[in-house]
Amino acid sequence: MRVRARKDSNHVEIVKAFRDMGACVLDTAQLGNGAPDCFIAMNKQCVAVEIKDGSKPPSARKLTPDEVKFHDEWSGWIEIVCNVDDVVNLVNRIRSGR
Repeated sequence: MRVRARKDSNHVEIVKAFRDMGACVLDTAQLGNGAPDCFIAMNKQCVAVEIKDGSKPPSARKLTPDEVKFHDEWSGWIEIVCNVDDVVNLVNRIRSGR
């Protein structure tokens, strides 16, 4: 059964920050069912990204059971970002080779 996808309130801001820093962004938030909110690519690296709203308390930023399942089964690089600072840190890690 498909779980209705919801975007966090900072989703547009996070995607824009990735693009402003030169990342190619594939927005997949509409997929739901635990799929990551987007995939970013730069420097021949691809990262699955789960966006959480950093303004919410940690208990409200927990992964859903479907997201936990995806994280457990995904063998590629996956990150959780909560704000633009997380975006900057991730992009800098990608640029430096991790």
